[in-house]
Amino acid sequence: DYLWIVPADRDAPKREPQRVFKREVHVAQFQWSGDSKKIVLEHWPSPEPDYWLQSDISELELESGDVRVVADDEVSERSPRYSLDGKCVAFVRSSHANNWAGEGRLVVMDLASGKRGTLPVTQDEFGRGSNLLGFSADSRRLLFTETRGTRNVLMSMTLEGQQDVLGHPHSGTLSNYGRGSRLNQTGSHIGFVRESFMEAAETHVLKLSDGTVRRVSSQQSNLPKPALGRTELIQWTSKDGLEIDGLLTYPVGYSQGSRVPLVLVIHGGPMGVFTQTFIGARGLYPLATFAARGYAVLRPNPRGSSGYGKKFRMSNFNDWGGGDYEDIMAGVDKVIDMGVADPKRMAVMGWSYGGFMTSWVIGQTDRFQAACVGAAVTNLWSFTGTSDILDFLPGYFDGEPWEVFDAYRKHSPMSYVQNVKTPTLVLHGEQDLRVPVSQGYEFYNALRRRDIESKMVVYPRTPHGPREPKFLLDVAKRHVQWIEEHLK
Repeated sequence: DYLWIVPADRDAPKREPQRVFKREVHVAQFQWSGDSKKIVLEHWPSPEPDYWLQSDISELELESGDVRVVADDEVSERSPRYSLDGKCVAFVRSSHANNWAGEGRLVVMDLASGKRGTLPVTQDEFGRGSNLLGFSADSRRLLFTETRGTRNVLMSMTLEGQQDVLGHPHSGTLSNYGRGSRLNQTGSHIGFVRESFMEAAETHVLKLSDGTVRRVSSQQSNLPKPALGRTELIQWTSKDGLEIDGLLTYPVGYSQGSRVPLVLVIHGGPMGVFTQTFIGARGLYPLATFAARGYAVLRPNPRGSSGYGKKFRMSNFNDWGGGDYEDIMAGVDKVIDMGVADPKRMAVMGWSYGGFMTSWVIGQTDRFQAACVGAAVTNLWSFTGTSDILDFLPGYFDGEPWEVFDAYRKHSPMSYVQNVKTPTLVLHGEQDLRVPVSQGYEFYNALRRRDIESKMVVYPRTPHGPREPKFLLDVAKRHVQWIEEHLK
């Protein structure tokens, strides 16, 4: 994408678009200066998804067309934001080259002198769940969102490094606080989405001067409110002693001490994270429907997840299917030990990396009676050669497939497909560039040739995640139908 401007005056005789940044690069995002004389922008060498790892920042002076380099190190610099007084630019700088899961640091550059200052690390070390919003009105604070465990929070940091949580995310029933955040042009208010397990998302506005929060939408107020299953945060200890979090949703009307079928849902990423969002929201995994039909649902955040810091996020390097598998299975055992899950009626499912883990799990154990494998990486070698993110797995496994083939083979679900006994539903998008549909076919055809009960559904026109409403609904329905056929 190039950067263009168009005159806003509708009465102008000509409103021809004018390309203003003429370098042959992909412009990912930009921001106008307060006086509208300059634009700071993030650009990549190419628009392919991998190239965010090589993003740089430049400043364009509109009248002269002069371009000033703000940051062009070997690592990624992204999300540039002007201070309101026009004296500084803040941005996020990664600490590792060509690494999807590495940490990011907030950097402030004085535009007059060119001097940079790197601010202290945040709790999640500016991981994938973090987002720089911009400067406060007085240009003395940076405002950002961050995932902390299972909560999204709004944060501020002074230029001296003092960090504070904004608003009151721990009060009331609405606990997820900051999704979809936007800062206004004057740096005085933040608009954001607030929700909880039991309350649907609504838009709120935070006034930065006094911290007051006001709800400004009522989109969900007139919708039917069927009974929802209660959800709680639980913790357990993995095999090696690592503490793990997860979200457990109980069936509607659950009676303490009764054992119920369990649905294990594994998130993607692997840098994804399950947070305290509304369980009735649309999605591939209809949590509220599962709960209404008598299932408990466990959503673990194993090592590799965002929200728990750099060390935790990078602790699955060279180990996909190792410690993360132990974390997940320890969570299943926790729910069984709580007297909730029936160990003879359990299903497992996930999409993308969650699909990888699902296909991995059923190659390691036959404890599950049903599995749903969505858009899964099943063969690390062939995935790396066909995906649109060629740097992804070499960053996780310290080398290309031909350099460390044994690691790719050892951690591929296809290496254990001969062990699978679990009835498996395979779902994939026909136009998936991130995880090509061939990954699904490899796994499904192996199951079929081994006479394992299986079914594969391929969605036309569909990329890595379904977008068309009828396909979203179909995926959700098929998940429910498959587990009901095999667990009840």
